[in-house]
Amino acid sequence: MRGTAAPGSGTVDLELTPEQREFSETVEKFALRELNDDLVGRDRDGVFAEKNWRKCAATGLLGLPVPAEYGGQDADATTTTAALEALGYGCRDNGLLFSLHAHLWAGVSPIVRFGSAGQKERYLPAMCAGESIAGHAMSEPGSGSDAFALTTSVTRRGGNYVLNGSKTFVSNAPIADVLLVFAVEERRRGFAGVSAFLVDRDTPGLTVSKPLSKMGLRTSPMGDVRLDDCEIPAACLLGPEGAGMAVFTWTMERERSFILATALGTMRRDLERCVEHARTRHQFGQPIGSFQAVSHRIVDMRMRLDVSRLLLRRLARLTDRGEPTAVEAALAKVYVSEAFVQSGLDAIQIHGGYGYSTEYEVERDLRDALASRIYSGTSEIQRDLAARHMGLSARTFGKEQRKSE
Repeated sequence: MRGTAAPGSGTVDLELTPEQREFSETVEKFALRELNDDLVGRDRDGVFAEKNWRKCAATGLLGLPVPAEYGGQDADATTTTAALEALGYGCRDNGLLFSLHAHLWAGVSPIVRFGSAGQKERYLPAMCAGESIAGHAMSEPGSGSDAFALTTSVTRRGGNYVLNGSKTFVSNAPIADVLLVFAVEERRRGFAGVSAFLVDRDTPGLTVSKPLSKMGLRTSPMGDVRLDDCEIPAACLLGPEGAGMAVFTWTMERERSFILATALGTMRRDLERCVEHARTRHQFGQPIGSFQAVSHRIVDMRMRLDVSRLLLRRLARLTDRGEPTAVEAALAKVYVSEAFVQSGLDAIQIHGGYGYSTEYEVERDLRDALASRIYSGTSEIQRDLAARHMGLSARTFGKEQRKSE
């Protein structure tokens, strides 16, 4: 499952190997055949497709980044990105895809990276098999973009930890079997006081709300989590005490590196639909594609798709080579999410009244795309991250000014 990365650091080979292309084609055919049943109805009613989740597991998609010894595919970043694009093209259920991303990047991957041998053996095989679903509980009613303004507390009680607080906007919460929960020790406020914990769904003191009603991604359940004297054993600590910032930062960079790979597939599918519509829809005695107002929109959609793919493919190659990717991940997250939304707007405009109709399914892709500028860090936060790494943050300027004084 591993491709060949280009040697050296000067250039990046963005071509896929024959094995990577073959795997992607297999995933695409599977998704087209198996994952689109009754989608309009499920989107309307907010129903998570559990049987399709298990189909994804049987195909190996829930274990893409997991070592083979735990039931995973041990796929490298380039293979994973290509496979996810193919999945996004074949599967029109963006909510199912979002739940898959939340499971993989905010639940499974942190265990692969920071988990103990016991935690890996306990959780990863079931997660790869689709028998256990992961969720990520970081955001709170008073801390969103300010991720570390946490109030959820952790205290020691003998050899155990006790968690108290509330989390909100937790993807997969209503269906999750285990949650990655971040909490802060009262005596050690700030980054050094944050720790991460794996909390099983049936732990006394943990309660999950009913699914929240959302504008888009309606087939991906999201809920609130409450922790009331939730006592867990020390073995639930993920990584060392006080390492929650490192766990969260690594996890978010990993997530934003992959979470929009399926969006490439959606953008490709919508582009093809727009081209076909522009060729076959006639107005004023000619195909609407002959009008520049339409054809230029389609050309812009194609350019956004190509640039988005290049950004994510480069990011994947750098990841495979073990090079730093903080800036590249932030830039890709901003560009691809905003391209995803704009292309969704263009697709509706090109389809006119048909695009606004639920029956034609174009409007759903736009509703689902809008959240991409918010989750995994807003576009504004991503620009701040990139600026900071480029030496342009207010903190950096403040230090330089003090030095000059």
